[in-house]
This record gives sequence, structure tokens and C-alpha cells, in this order.
Amino acid sequence: MAAKEVNVAPAVTPQPISAAISPFRAIERLANEFTRAFDDFAVGRGWTRMPVSGELVTWAPRVDITQHNDDLIVRVDLPGMAKDDVKVNVSEGSITIHGERHRTQEEERDGVYRCERSYGAFYRTIELPAGSVTDQAKASFSNGVLEIRMPAAPAAKGRPIEIAAG
Repeated sequence: MAAKEVNVAPAVTPQPISAAISPFRAIERLANEFTRAFDDFAVGRGWTRMPVSGELVTWAPRVDITQHNDDLIVRVDLPGMAKDDVKVNVSEGSITIHGERHRTQEEERDGVYRCERSYGAFYRTIELPAGSVTDQAKASFSNGVLEIRMPAAPAAKGRPIEIAAG
């Protein structure tokens, strides 16, 4: 029986990571590229490093926008925040929500006291559909959820059309 020749790939020797190509610098570069991309498409406005009262924005609350019957409803999740920590401004074509959260967690166990504090400002601008009735907007805050309601713009009437082949 003839012997088979087997090719073995040479072993890869790990190379030291220089300071110029450290994983942390690569992650920082990637984060900066994402920030620029989101800013270019106006998705990042209101949450990517925009100054608010001299500080940088560090988090963005989740926002749901729905239409129920004749109302446009905007719900913003603000867990752990109080009503007085949030400001809402409604203009002709947008809603601006901004505030700052303060969180303190204290714990004492086995004679060791631990305290963690976190702070984060946010600023969100939500564009409204044309024709929204902003002068009748009302806001409420309950269990960490800000809800803004206003009459929605009248829906445009449409009609179905057939699609021709070719």
C-alpha cells in the first residue's frame, strides 16, 4: 500500500500585542465609528455624546410611539426616576425630553460598607408626524413611565391599486 502524503499547516506563533493595536484601542475606534455613523443618519441625535448642561449624555431611555384610536401616544421608560427629574417640551413638530438620573446603592455586609453611585443625563428629541395637534398634548408620569398623549394627525385616505405585470 502506498504511503499518503499529509500536509500540515505550520503552527501559528502568537505575536505580542503592541500598544498601538491593543484590543481596547480597537474597541474605542469601533465605538467612535458607530457614533459617527449614527450621527450621520440623525439616529444618534439626543443620545450620542450631545452636551446637556455641560455634561455628556451617557444613556438613552427607551421610547415607544403608537397611535391608538385618534391619539398619538409616546411612552418613555425612565426606571428609578422621579417626575421632577424630567422636563418635557412640545413644539410644533417635535417633543424634547431631557433629564438626569441619580442612583445610589448602599450595602453593608460583614462589616464592609459599599456605596455605588451612578449619574446619567439624557436628551431625546422625537419628531412628530405632520398635522399632530401639539397644543393639546398632556403628559403623565407613573411607575417610571412617562406618557405623552395628543390627538394624532388625521390619517391620509388611500385606495388600493392593482399592480400590472411587466
